[in-house]
Amino acid sequence: MQPTPDLLLAFIRPLNRLGLDYMVTGSMAVIVYGEPRLTHDVDIVLVLPANAIAQLHDAFPLDQFYCPPVEVLATEARRVERGHFNLIHHATGFKADVYLAGDDPLHRAGLSKRRRIEVGGEAVQVAPPEYVIVRKLEYHREGGSEKHLLDIQSMLELSGEQIDLAEIQTWVTRLHLQAAWEKIAPTA
Repeated sequence: MQPTPDLLLAFIRPLNRLGLDYMVTGSMAVIVYGEPRLTHDVDIVLVLPANAIAQLHDAFPLDQFYCPPVEVLATEARRVERGHFNLIHHATGFKADVYLAGDDPLHRAGLSKRRRIEVGGEAVQVAPPEYVIVRKLEYHREGGSEKHLLDIQSMLELSGEQIDLAEIQTWVTRLHLQAAWEKIAPTA
């Protein structure tokens, strides 16, 4: 499924209206920096302060979206790391995987360098390519899927001049991702 701008914006408009800090990552970010590819969801990293939980819930009306109960959102928001929930658009079945920033240093670094693009007249905050590449290296290490390495290669080929390889190397060293990075790292 190649998502239309309306599917993406169904999730982004409410976040923009609430003024929450977020960034689109995963396959959608690969589409921005690399080659178009199929995706069945949008990945979003979100900063969710406790005082915004009820507002977030209300921003995704239950007659249009599956949104977890406020109590579940609050439990996930209290997690220091790996807080997560899904939002699902009933009419299309399109899903947002929402990862809460918590205290994750890579999430925080990505959020501080996110890039603004316009989609259908709406501002969309997209993760920087360095963040996307480092996360995909982690996903490759965790699950072994070569699709993550193919995504990275696509990004390096099509957006290489925009990508700070030194920053990636810093994170690769910090997170012990050398084995995967050496498979695809550009040579000097």
